[in-house]
Amino acid sequence: MKTVGIIAEYNPFHNGHLWHVEQAKQQSGSDYCVAVMSGQFTQRGEPAAFDKWARAAMAVMGGVDLVLELPAVFTVRSAQYFATAGVQLLNSLGLVTHLAFGAENPDLTLLQQAADLNNTDIGPALRQRLTSGVTYAAALADCLSISGASVNVLSQPNNILAIEYLRAISRFAQTITPVIIPRRHSHYHDTEVTSPFASASAVRQALINGNNNALQCALPPASLSLIKQRLAEGRGPVIYEAFTTPILYKLRTARLSDLAELPDIAEGLHHKLAAEALKSTTIEELLTRVKSKRYTRTRLQRILIHALLGLSKQQIETFDQCGPLYARVLAFNEKGRLLLKAVAEYASIPIITKTAHFLNTKQRSRQSQQSPAAQMLSIDTLASDIYSLGAPNIQQRVGASDFHQSPFYIDR
Repeated sequence: MKTVGIIAEYNPFHNGHLWHVEQAKQQSGSDYCVAVMSGQFTQRGEPAAFDKWARAAMAVMGGVDLVLELPAVFTVRSAQYFATAGVQLLNSLGLVTHLAFGAENPDLTLLQQAADLNNTDIGPALRQRLTSGVTYAAALADCLSISGASVNVLSQPNNILAIEYLRAISRFAQTITPVIIPRRHSHYHDTEVTSPFASASAVRQALINGNNNALQCALPPASLSLIKQRLAEGRGPVIYEAFTTPILYKLRTARLSDLAELPDIAEGLHHKLAAEALKSTTIEELLTRVKSKRYTRTRLQRILIHALLGLSKQQIETFDQCGPLYARVLAFNEKGRLLLKAVAEYASIPIITKTAHFLNTKQRSRQSQQSPAAQMLSIDTLASDIYSLGAPNIQQRVGASDFHQSPFYIDR
């Protein structure tokens, strides 16, 4: 059977995502669709507008058969690591035949040339530039330029991700066929809803502004209904500023040596973070004080989330070496249930439907004694406990949701 995989954030699931899922299944001729989705925090180092179960449910109502969580240690990362882990997880299921992803440039040959060049010719130079502290996009563009390749494909974020998906397929999943879905209408960074195919950024801004007309325009009815329910319950939207106190607390009380060990910290940035945290009263103020050409807002946001989660460079390096060690189920439909049966037979990693069967809160408190898989899962559950603190309704800020919440089953 043909199964198309998608790596996404669905923050939240909008009309563009709906179209992407339909095109992915149609162009690949697949019988099943499985999505690997970021959890409570996103690739840009921001809290998702709504929790991972709600977003996964929206995706299943939008045509995805099975939604799995990309572990947090791979989600809040640059494009290279986000894409690699997503491809590794899909490949470990043992039955994904295609990977569909969006790109501003639909020329697969051009994107593949950039990916192949990156793999074979510029790896050492790329690593050297990243070590110096420049952004991944800048380092990759520099290396491609030196090699004589066109860097125009790097001008849009989805093209960068597309190249990374192709690189990861070449390295870890050569039996998976790439399928490019051109973006429709909106641009990635658009902040206003001007058509039914708005960007996720524009949808999130409409949520914050309470623009119901824009939401009705940009969201499928099922997504809109679930979002209205979450809004009424005070469970969203969760915004970055809600984490001002815990983040400033972390930075003000941490030892400089611990800040220096945060992923993506280089060239004395930990000194500046510690100093500016004492002067700042909001996250926005802190980011404004610290950001620079080298340390972009997105990179700093990831660093702050890593600080919240207590992650270190050594931990991240260890997890990168092993890749995702489980497939955590967030939502599925009837076809997804059949897919799970097949996955159980072919997968090379365990499938988790109930967290408590693999980890409990007492075990989580003993991280030093855990296996790498248990440590990875512990961080996912910790991310949920921290994320819940950002709920607008204080009654929704209870923890341990990962140990009680079952995957959503959508009967369709």
